Amino acid sequence: MYHLLKGLHEYLTRKEEFSVIIIGLDRAGKTTLLEKIKTLYNDTPGLPADKIAPTVGQNTGKITLPSTILQFWDLGGQRGIRNIWPRYYDDCHAVVYVIDAEDRERLSEGWEVFDNVLSAPQILGVPLLLLANKQDSPNAMSVEEIRHDYEEWHQRKVESARRRFGEESETETRRERIASLDVMGISALEGTDVRAAVDWLFIRVQNSRQRDESS
Repeated sequence: MYHLLKGLHEYLTRKEEFSVIIIGLDRAGKTTLLEKIKTLYNDTPGLPADKIAPTVGQNTGKITLPSTILQFWDLGGQRGIRNIWPRYYDDCHAVVYVIDAEDRERLSEGWEVFDNVLSAPQILGVPLLLLANKQDSPNAMSVEEIRHDYEEWHQRKVESARRRFGEESETETRRERIASLDVMGISALEGTDVRAAVDWLFIRVQNSRQRDESS
């Protein structure tokens, strides 16, 4: 009877685990975001910002929410190690792409990398959140400016491809994904709206799993 009750308790209290990858250019604030999430949700705080070094490979963190465990994978963003990202696509349940909203000079590079992420077939149906980080800086672009900048960059790319190849190369599914893209402003350093971003992830991975089970 004890084992039966224990098994029933474990079944009723079990938490489903979801993997979330955090990607973006180097120095965008990905590790600062992960450490802030750990500080906000765990008993043991994450590293302070002045102790964070550039990521070579990956950093991990796990938080427990009602009925759910989110496992975060913070992947290095330097040019030479971005090729490891696709190895995580098959097993992830959500993608967070972090943009440095203060670094206008690297925005085009950031959009080029982001566009490659959007092109990956493994994550076509995976929830994707674009975070405009460093909103604590007076020089940071707003969410509206970030979205507008990406839309302008993307339109230039589409028009360039049309001139070169004479036809539309973008699929309807991809257009819909771009049109419905969620962009949020955060400060990973100060923690501003980090909880809102985690709430977004919690809701989306749950909804995504329910759609998978009903299909």
